[in-house]
Parts: sequence; C-alpha cells; structure tokens
Amino acid sequence: MIYIIAKKYKEVNIKMNPIVALCPVIEKKTVAQGIFDIKINSPELAKNSHPGQFLHVKCGNYILRRPISICDINCDSIVRFLFDVRGDGTEWLSTVKIGDTLDILGPLGKGFEILPSDKRAIFVGGGIGIYPLLATCKTYKAPTVFLGFRNKSYITLIDDFVNYGAIVDIATDDGSTGYHGLVTNLLEEHLKTSTSDMIYTCGPKLMMKKVAEIAREYNIRCQVSMEERMGCGVGACLVCACRTYKKDGSETHSFVCKDGPIYESEEVVW
Repeated sequence: MIYIIAKKYKEVNIKMNPIVALCPVIEKKTVAQGIFDIKINSPELAKNSHPGQFLHVKCGNYILRRPISICDINCDSIVRFLFDVRGDGTEWLSTVKIGDTLDILGPLGKGFEILPSDKRAIFVGGGIGIYPLLATCKTYKAPTVFLGFRNKSYITLIDDFVNYGAIVDIATDDGSTGYHGLVTNLLEEHLKTSTSDMIYTCGPKLMMKKVAEIAREYNIRCQVSMEERMGCGVGACLVCACRTYKKDGSETHSFVCKDGPIYESEEVVW
C-alpha cells in the first residue's frame, strides 16, 4: 500500500554544518556488557549539534569512520554518545581513556523536529536505539517514555530520562524488569486513554514499523531514526540507501546519512 505524504507538516531543514574536531575524552564509563558511555569536550560540536544527528568517529587506523548517534549535549561544550561494540572499530573505541583525543567529523544528518515544550511527546526506544532520544526528551515537560530491552542487564539511561522529568516505563523480553513483552504493547495501552502531539522512536526496524502503524491508527505524527550501514557519512558513497516515498506517493531511495537519519514515519517504505 502506498501512503501519500500530505504537505501538512512544515519543512524542517536542520542543515549539516560539519567540522572535523579533535575532541578530548573527559569521561568514560562502562554502562552494560559491551556498552560504553563517552563524553567529549568540543564547544564547536556542542554549539552546532541538534538532537537526532550523529557523529562520524575515526577509530584508530581504520579507514572508515564509525557513525554514532549523539545522545546528549550539555554546558555548551560537552557532547555525549553511547555505543556497543560491534566490530574492530568500536572495539578500538572501547579502549580509549580519559585524556585521549578523538578525531570526529560532525554533526551530520538531519535531526528530530522539536515542538514547543508544552506539547505532549511520547518516546519509544528499543535497546541501543534509546540513546538518540535522550537529548530530545529533555526539551519537553514530563514526556512519556517507553523503553524496551532484552533483559535487565542491558538497561541503561533510565536515571537520565527520569532526571530530565520523563515518566518512564520499561519492557523486557524476558520479564526480568518491568513489563514482560514488547515495548510497543505499552504504547498501545497508553494511547487507549491518552494522546500525544508527537511520537519519537528509535530501535530495531520491526519495532519502529509497529510504532509507525500505531501512530497512524491514532492519527499522531511520528518521527523515526533510521539506521543503515554508512561509509562516508555525507551522501557521497550511497551505501546507506533507504526506500522512502516521495510526496506524490511514488517510491525512491534516499540516503540516511544526509536525508536522515530522522524521517517522518509515513515517508519510510517499511
């Protein structure tokens, strides 16, 4: 089925203005098995970064940089990101120490649209997909947040969301913490008695597809953060192609690194 993208939303153009910055690591933590939390000091990156964008991090002597979503931006100089070890590049990144310098290209991509703070927002995240949501979450008053994890050992960032005023509910695949089942079930139950002006989501593609379906059922705008393999990060290598709809309903390929990673859920060919 083809969904025509109505021009009911204003065009939001958060332009890429990337720089290459040498950024000292000022904090590093292990937050779960194979998952690391790093803060870097870079006034230039912090000033130009927007929630939902990503960084391209040079990892050792590897030719290709690794794309990592921005998790938070603080104090006009601190940029925070979390990542899990997936290969040699992120394995190298997991070994950096406080005081080391990272070579970072960014910020890259199109970020989330932020509505006025008095609007109602819901956030749905799964696994490592929760990380790009935090910086957007803190711009709202008492947002509703649903987070899904494999089990309790992978739970991260809950305190951060709560400290930003969010009302957080957790689902785990094995029932070890919170609701036993899919995080999208929590969203469906919530919308039976409440509504929202926007749903933001990031996580496994099947989860986001379900969130998009629910948003459409309840006529709620939804923005998704897509993930594809990337090479260059600026739209030159064409590796990160994503099937999307044009405004006339025909299909095309856009590129997550420059046209995304944030899309209206109705734009994506699921």
